[in-house]
Amino acid sequence: MRLEGRVASITGSGSGIGRAAALLFSSEGARILVSDVDVEAGKETVDMVRDARGDAHFVEVDVSSATDVERLYAEGEEVFGKVDVLFNNAGIFHSDDGSVTDTAEQIWDRVVDVDLKGVFLCCKYGVPALQRAGGGAIVNVASFVSWMGAATPQIAYTAAKGGVLSMTREIATEFARQNIRANALCPGPVDTPLLAELLSDPQRRQRRLVHIPMGRFGRADEMARAALFLASDDSSFMTGASLLIDGGITAAYVTPE
Repeated sequence: MRLEGRVASITGSGSGIGRAAALLFSSEGARILVSDVDVEAGKETVDMVRDARGDAHFVEVDVSSATDVERLYAEGEEVFGKVDVLFNNAGIFHSDDGSVTDTAEQIWDRVVDVDLKGVFLCCKYGVPALQRAGGGAIVNVASFVSWMGAATPQIAYTAAKGGVLSMTREIATEFARQNIRANALCPGPVDTPLLAELLSDPQRRQRRLVHIPMGRFGRADEMARAALFLASDDSSFMTGASLLIDGGITAAYVTPE
């Protein structure tokens, strides 16, 4: 039981990677602070955790709202007494996010608000909770595109995820001697409802698939297991790092330094 006695906040846990992580973390002994903008989906995740004899509590949260995020941790500490793990997973991908020359400013603002500012807010209000708990682990979801440009233009998403990667390194450095670790999870394309909607066009789907050496998209449960590694003591001497789970994309296209 790698998370026995711990409380894990998982944003965006109404579906996809977040839901898979909620179920996995719970099976490893954690109590789960579920949060999502989709109330019905979030409560469904809580029911699934409880059906598996775990303990979970739902808070409706828009991670781009400081008020919502601050309330998330306050409620988590009220219900569970502490928060030990931050899995900052919530994010969006907008279908109109394209080239730097044609992406509308409002699309840029929305993507950055959720994917970068959202992680900032979750750390801003989550780190003090970890300090009150005596330490803990932060897992911020970046992306393989934080290491390289995307084959299909998505400027706001790529910029936001690059920011998450840099921010994670700085947080890791600042709080390392306070028993707080921070690492970035960098998935490749994952077969979730979000990706399915985005890649409903077979040509767009194939254009991304062709760049993956393993020849398939990742699965939510595979990302959840990687997040569990970063959240648990299995990675106890690991901080400020980025864990690439991308089916070999970056191995094929990025030259090692």
